[in-house]
Amino acid sequence: MTIRVLSVASEVYPLVKTGGLADVVGALPGALAGHGVELTTLIPGYPQVLASAGKLRVVHRWPALLGTTARLLAGKIDGYPLFVLDAPGLLARDGNIYTDAGGKDWHDNWRRFAALARAAADLGSGGVTGYTFDIVHAHDWQAALAPVYLRHAPVSATVARSIVTIHNMAFSGWFDPGILPWLGLPDDLFTLDGVEFFGGVGYLKGGMQAADAITTVSPSYAQEILTPEFGMGLEGLVAARRDRVSGIVNGIDPAIWDPASDAALSARYTERTLGRREANKRAVETRFALEPDDGPIFTVVSRLTWQKGMDVLAECVDDLVAKGARLALLGSGDVVLEEAFRLAADRHPGRIGVMIGYDEAVSHLLQGGADAILIPSRFEPCGLTQLYGLAYGCVPVVARTGGLNDTIIDANEAALAAGVATGFQFAGVSRDTLTAAIARAVRLYADRAAWTTMQKRGMRSDFSWERSGLRYAQVYRKLLNT
Repeated sequence: MTIRVLSVASEVYPLVKTGGLADVVGALPGALAGHGVELTTLIPGYPQVLASAGKLRVVHRWPALLGTTARLLAGKIDGYPLFVLDAPGLLARDGNIYTDAGGKDWHDNWRRFAALARAAADLGSGGVTGYTFDIVHAHDWQAALAPVYLRHAPVSATVARSIVTIHNMAFSGWFDPGILPWLGLPDDLFTLDGVEFFGGVGYLKGGMQAADAITTVSPSYAQEILTPEFGMGLEGLVAARRDRVSGIVNGIDPAIWDPASDAALSARYTERTLGRREANKRAVETRFALEPDDGPIFTVVSRLTWQKGMDVLAECVDDLVAKGARLALLGSGDVVLEEAFRLAADRHPGRIGVMIGYDEAVSHLLQGGADAILIPSRFEPCGLTQLYGLAYGCVPVVARTGGLNDTIIDANEAALAAGVATGFQFAGVSRDTLTAAIARAVRLYADRAAWTTMQKRGMRSDFSWERSGLRYAQVYRKLLNT
């Protein structure tokens, strides 16, 4: 039996992307197709989506979707079914999909993403003629009201089952309680067992309360969010619904992330032709104005935020250079951290190169040319950059948390002797622990045979969506059989 799933998210690669969520949502249809799941993706109709989505046809109209006219457009994304919610009054604006030109959240984000969730619930409960779904799969807070609408304001008595996937608990979608009357939900939902969250309306909280199942993006993160340190005030709800919670590690799309065919690289290579990778290292040196030498290049491809541990890395860059290493950084975020890395590059010309912003092609080149990638996150639900690093022979140096813990095997003495190490882990994000991890990597890099062996082992790791796709399909089938 084919399971029909509606996947609802605020972004999807390649149409619109601000982070790893888009990569995951874009990969899911293909990952599930071989497991008897037909997955349709629903995303907002931002200007860039409407401009790049190709041919779309109108399949439904709302005269008043949370107070605005809207249309449902149907098309394809990479050959798989796609819905686009076209609501110009909420979505027709330039710039970042979440924030205005000043970097502040759009004032009406509560309405923009509630409309997305309401449209998903209509599709999941027979409100759009010609379409039925067995499951509505909502990603993060922007889609999390969909299970709430399905349960408390359905179009019909027959509704789809629902799942919420938490990609990052730190973003919960909290809004002023005054919005509740405008959401079209019952007034009595403003309770501890409903959408009330610390005196406001919590979108993720409400979705977790109403959903039939909850998933996170790694088994370790599923355990971590049971604690106050990682649960962000929702750990009690996670504990109460623990039997409904599971962790499934993300995969990566080999059609996009494959060093053997990646057009962004100066030289393509495989595990068997790893020597060709040197040309990419030279290209990284040129692109980031680094002095050519035989020492390692560490890279960072990240948001420059406290969560990602970038403040600690900024404290370590002088130590990194002192150990004979170089750094190529691509990222943006906290303006104080951006300036800290610019100043580090000024202190160490030719040893540290910084590009503030994001460039997809450059991120591929860094994975294909740098020797190691630094990921000192204080918490990381799954993480994708370490998986890209494995695939490209860019050895991950990671904090022991969340999905980083689940996907990287530390190069300790026993793991090296057993031939299973794929990177470096360190516990506790501090200057001392990160500097020590960098020192370990520099020392092993000096043993080029051991380093090359570890690169090849990482490239042989199973970082595809095959196992993850199967796990999602199993969750879907279990949900429909209960």
